[in-house]
Amino acid sequence: MARKEPDFAERLHTAAKAKQAQLEKLRATALVNEAQSAERLAAQVEAEKVRQARIAERKLANRAAAELRNAELAAEKARQERAAAEEKARKEADFLAQAKAVVEEKARKDAELVAKAQATAALEKEQKAARDSKYAARKVRRK
Repeated sequence: MARKEPDFAERLHTAAKAKQAQLEKLRATALVNEAQSAERLAAQVEAEKVRQARIAERKLANRAAAELRNAELAAEKARQERAAAEEKARKEADFLAQAKAVVEEKARKDAELVAKAQATAALEKEQKAARDSKYAARKVRRK
């Protein structure tokens, strides 16, 4: 038996058939892959939408939390300022009460001193009057 070698044209023809078969196989898998790719793409798009919605919710929640925190800080600051103002007013009122008490005490002491001075002056006047009357009586007796 003689073995027949394929000539150039047959080899080209066989190569073309093989190439055609590979292309058809690739097209068939591409259609299947295309359907799977479309499904994957749709799932990815859906997942991205869900992710974006979660991100938007998180940003909104963070913004709300930050606003709440800022409001709480502002309220705390206002409370502290109010407490400081009340403390300052209380201290001023205490100071004024103490100053008033000191002034009243000084006025009372001054009044006591004046009364004591007047009493002393009156006593001295009486003593002088008594002394003068004794002196005058003695003078009258001598004459």
